[in-house]
Amino acid sequence: MPHNPPADDPRPVPPERPGDDECCQSGCDPCVFDYYYQEMDRYRDELKAWEARQAAREAAAAAHAEDSQT
Repeated sequence: MPHNPPADDPRPVPPERPGDDECCQSGCDPCVFDYYYQEMDRYRDELKAWEARQAAREAAAAAHAEDSQT
């Protein structure tokens, strides 16, 4: 994983977890935690896609460097 990802493709940021006091414990549907878990699922998908893009960029950079040496 690159230590300095390109500025035009920043690493996704996870959502902030609600505080325990933000849930009223009355069984709301949806609960603030339901929204949080949905956002976490979205974050995980975005992170996987970002990691794949970074791996592809690294592979392309390595291939370019290898081509430059020949």
